Amino acid sequence: MAIVNLRDIYKAELSEEHFDKLARLIMNETGIKMPPVKRVMVQSRLKKRLRELNMSSFDDYVKYAFSEEGFQTEVVHIFDVISTNKTDFFREPVHFSFLRDIILPEFSLGNNGKALKVWSAACSSGEEAVTTAMVINEFLNETHNFDYAIHGTDISTHILRMASNGVYSEDRVKPAVPEILLRKYFMKSKDPARKTYRVVPELRQKIKYSRLNFMDDGYNMPEKYDLIFCRNVLIYFDRPTQESVVSKLCHYLKPGGYIIHGHSESFIGMQLPLKAIRPTIFQMV
Repeated sequence: MAIVNLRDIYKAELSEEHFDKLARLIMNETGIKMPPVKRVMVQSRLKKRLRELNMSSFDDYVKYAFSEEGFQTEVVHIFDVISTNKTDFFREPVHFSFLRDIILPEFSLGNNGKALKVWSAACSSGEEAVTTAMVINEFLNETHNFDYAIHGTDISTHILRMASNGVYSEDRVKPAVPEILLRKYFMKSKDPARKTYRVVPELRQKIKYSRLNFMDDGYNMPEKYDLIFCRNVLIYFDRPTQESVVSKLCHYLKPGGYIIHGHSESFIGMQLPLKAIRPTIFQMV
């Protein structure tokens, strides 16, 4: 097979017709809205797949992606391409203050030897889960009276591999993680040219990651949780989909458990078995 000229890939354009077809697929399969303004972004990100598949046009790619042969493979790559992975350590710090000051002391008093279970839904590259683990570990340094486990889920297989590795660039870690926690919970690469940090095994073993699509009928999670983070992902769904997703999340929330959404999101008007505790923080009734 002849190798496609990279110039042809560079010149390839995603037509409105092909973008609309991909956008409908994305909406139907993930619930994520893809307005026309996203066409250039999708075009740019999918060019990597053109190179990998040795294709010179989006016409060829879309035909392949919707073929019986290509669909199962490409749908995962398309989801990886459109996933927005904006996240930081200690993002929206008031939530982690609430975890430290309210949730953990409450659980410490009434856990009866049970482990604290946390679900980081739409976990992206793992910063939220790792931040949660650091906060819990710091609390346990003083109390030592319960164990914990964190489950991170995301639709993107690519981003989940990054999360599982627990390796972050210096510019992701240094501005956000306090120096005392950086020294305690991260290992700096021995190669100074790499400028990376890796989460210590003590924390990595407390976090497991798996793939989950919010549009699935049932999430088939292995257990119920004391705390669910679902932050800054609902904004990509329409209102009925938002309520459907949160309702399914609530199915996995223990009585008295907490669910936290992002500051740009709202549960107002949704019929949910929750009571408001603080802005963005709700408790199962």
